[in-house]
Amino acid sequence: MSLPVPGNSPSPARRSVLRGSLAASAALTLGGTGLAAPAFALSGRPRAEWGVQAGDVTASSGLVWVRSDRPARMLVETSATESFRHARHHLGPLIGADTDFTGTTALRGLPAGEQIHYRVTLVDPDDPRRTGEPVLGTFRTAPDRRRDGVRFLWSGDIAGQGWGINPDIGGFRAYEEMRRLDPDFFLCSGDTIYADGVIQPSVTLPDGRIWRNVTTPEKAKVAETLDEYRGNFRYNLLDHNVRAFNAQVPSVVQWDDHEVRNNWYPGQILDDARYTEKDVDVLAARASRAFGEYFPVSTLHARGEGRERRVHRVVRYGPLLDVFVLDMRSYRNANSPGRQADDTTGILGAEQLAWLKRELAASRAVWKVLAADMPIGLVVPDGAANFEAIAQGDPGAPLGRELQIAELLRFVKHRRITGTVWLTADVHYTSAQHYAPERAAFQDFAPFWEFVSGPLAAGGFPANALDATFGPERVFVRAPERANLSPMESPQYFGEVDIDGQSGELTVRLRAEGGTVLFTKVLQPGRVGQ
Repeated sequence: MSLPVPGNSPSPARRSVLRGSLAASAALTLGGTGLAAPAFALSGRPRAEWGVQAGDVTASSGLVWVRSDRPARMLVETSATESFRHARHHLGPLIGADTDFTGTTALRGLPAGEQIHYRVTLVDPDDPRRTGEPVLGTFRTAPDRRRDGVRFLWSGDIAGQGWGINPDIGGFRAYEEMRRLDPDFFLCSGDTIYADGVIQPSVTLPDGRIWRNVTTPEKAKVAETLDEYRGNFRYNLLDHNVRAFNAQVPSVVQWDDHEVRNNWYPGQILDDARYTEKDVDVLAARASRAFGEYFPVSTLHARGEGRERRVHRVVRYGPLLDVFVLDMRSYRNANSPGRQADDTTGILGAEQLAWLKRELAASRAVWKVLAADMPIGLVVPDGAANFEAIAQGDPGAPLGRELQIAELLRFVKHRRITGTVWLTADVHYTSAQHYAPERAAFQDFAPFWEFVSGPLAAGGFPANALDATFGPERVFVRAPERANLSPMESPQYFGEVDIDGQSGELTVRLRAEGGTVLFTKVLQPGRVGQ
């Protein structure tokens, strides 16, 4: 089912957002598809048909994103009230074809712990009197007081394995469920698109039911060109749930493999007939550019001499929380059997590992969330002999990429760094693993927890085997029995983290689509290990 791009009229204020009417307030529905068309248009004026989104919000700053339908100047207003009295004005960039008409504006000097209302206006660069309809969004800045608490969600894996936007079931329904929980922010743990995943018009399920997809030309083949990668990011924005969620909940986004191609690593040369471009480094450069165009990521929009464009960064969310966003894709060595006894590159690269150690040691936050795009002790194969993640199934002393993780875990223990928690997605089920030295072959580390959630809108898969090197115990798991169950056959998953401002306790809830809390774990603050 091929559909046109979504229209987008001005979003209502936060009270309306919380009533779930963001996409409907001034829109007509296109044939029950969930895509919105404008009730009226200002002819010849720039239009923001793909909504707005905010990202990397701190106590005093944030980024706001928009996409125009033509060249435009981006203007952002912020206010403490829905009426936009005493609004502040932020001059954004001129946006055009060089960024696929996307633009991101940095907001600075924001008040801490406050609801920020913003509206984006696109202005004709040749005639400032010609403006498009403003598009509204909102977010909360991080608190500067510990007692205020923090609550966020995380998941990943979106539009994967051929399961795209299905209008028959309401599109990406988990986004609406997450929006209603009204978190402070959303941590998207990678596989934000499936650039290597073709979306067919329909798929017949094993029980005979028909899954119908919204389709676009860019999703009809694997992405290779810059425009095809851009089209993959636009695809998710066709869903009205995603646009409504983006207008209300700011995100912290990282990437993994499917933003480029399944299981890729730097220097890889493809043996895949679907690709005319065989050099993965060329594909990764195009994908990275599109990723930076379509997500408000602070380190991809930094300006100035010596500023490196990168995904890994720390997002400081007040006294209670620092989020360490890792990039386990861009600096890794080649996938292999993982049995080498010396490995300084590993999955993070030497420079990123050194950066992570420095930032962890310098952090004064009560909780340090390590946002990993791949799990630690779950065995993720790449073909018959190689491995894609860290673990390689050998339960003995660390080898291969495990050596780098052992170094990091040893550092955390010896520097007595408290409050570390690992969050990830990638494997398309939800689980909780506790790692303890008394169960491990490598024992020079403090106990810690790793929580897995996802997919958010993709196929479900059976649970992976565990590797005993770091002593994981699977305390909870919910996974399908067979591979690639559609979202009509298996619920989608996301996790919730709630940090209490009074006690400092961190509560993790693993959730299934439909409102069910599957598992809850409460962690105590101030401990090196849990």
